[in-house]
Amino acid sequence: MSKLTFARAINAGLRKALENDPKVVLMGEDIGSLGGVFRVTDGLQKDFGKHRVVDTPLAESAIIGTAVGLAYRGYRPVCEIQFDGFIYPAFDQIVSQVAKMHYRTQGRVKMPITIRVPFGGGIGSPEHHSESPEAYFTHTSGLRVISVSNPQDAYTMIQQAIASDDPVLYFEPKRRYHDKGEVDETADLLTALPMEKARVVTTGSDVTLVTYGPLVKTAGDAAMAAADEGISVEVIDLRSLAPIDFPVVEASVRKTGRLVITHEAAQSGGLGAEIAASITERCFNYLESAPVRITGFDIPYPYSKLEMHHLPDLDRILDGVDRALGRGNSLSGLEG
Repeated sequence: MSKLTFARAINAGLRKALENDPKVVLMGEDIGSLGGVFRVTDGLQKDFGKHRVVDTPLAESAIIGTAVGLAYRGYRPVCEIQFDGFIYPAFDQIVSQVAKMHYRTQGRVKMPITIRVPFGGGIGSPEHHSESPEAYFTHTSGLRVISVSNPQDAYTMIQQAIASDDPVLYFEPKRRYHDKGEVDETADLLTALPMEKARVVTTGSDVTLVTYGPLVKTAGDAAMAAADEGISVEVIDLRSLAPIDFPVVEASVRKTGRLVITHEAAQSGGLGAEIAASITERCFNYLESAPVRITGFDIPYPYSKLEMHHLPDLDRILDGVDRALGRGNSLSGLEG
C-alpha cells in the first residue's frame, strides 16, 4: 500500500494504463511538458513520449473529434478537459458522436474513449472553473458517467474506464486533489469493485445519505457529527452516476425509511431529482418521510467570496438529516 494524494493516484492509474496497453493515448491542453494545470499528468510525456501524451490546441471540440477518429482506428484515447466549464464546446461531439456511434453502426464501431473532467467548486475559482455539469451527460444514453471520491477509487476506476469499450466521462473533484489516502497499486482490476457499483461508506439505521465525488468526505463528516447526537446515518458513495446502482440505495432506504441526497450541482434537473423520484417509485411503502435534496442553488456559479455559501456543507447536510427525521423545516425554497 502506498499513501498517495488524489492527483498522484490518478497519475499512477494513467501510468499503469499506458504501460499495459500501447493503444492508450492521452490528449489535452498543457498535459505534456507542463503536466496539466493541476499536474495530474506530470512526468507522463517524459516517460512515454509526445506521441502518446499529446499537447493539443485550445479546442475542446477538436480534442473529442480527434478522439473519435482514434477510436475508429483501435486506439483508447483519454482526453482531459482542463476545467469543467470548458467541456461545453465539446458537447456536440460528445452527445452526437461519442454517445451514439456504437448504436448508429449497430455495434460495429466501439468508442473506448475516456474523458477526464476536473469538476466542482471549493478552490476559489469563478464560473467555467468550478461547475458541476454531470447531469447534462447522465441524461444522454450511450455514455457511462462516473465520479471518484478517494485516491483508491481514483487509481482503480481510471483504469477501469480506459479498459471499457464504452465511452466514459470520469468526473474528478478538483478540491480533493491534495487529499491523501492508502492506495493498493497491485489491485487486480478483475476483482476490484466494478466502476458501476455504489459503495456503502458508513453503515447506519436512521437515515440514508446519498452523494458522490467531492461531497463524500463532507457526508462522512456529517455522519460522524450526527452520531454525536444519537442519529445513525448510512452514507452511500454512488461512484457511478450513469448507470446508477439503485439496488444498493434501495436496500439502504428499505432499512432506514429516510433519504437525503446531496450534490454540488444545482437542484433543478439535478441528479438528486432523479434519485428521489426513482426511490419514491421503488420504495414508497418504506419511506417515513419525503426525500430531501441538499444541493447548490439554482444560480450561476458565484464569485469565490460567496462559493462556500453556495456549496453544501456539514451544517446544511445535517439540516437535511433533521428535516428527513421531522426535526427541521425547509428554507422556503431557497434550500437546495
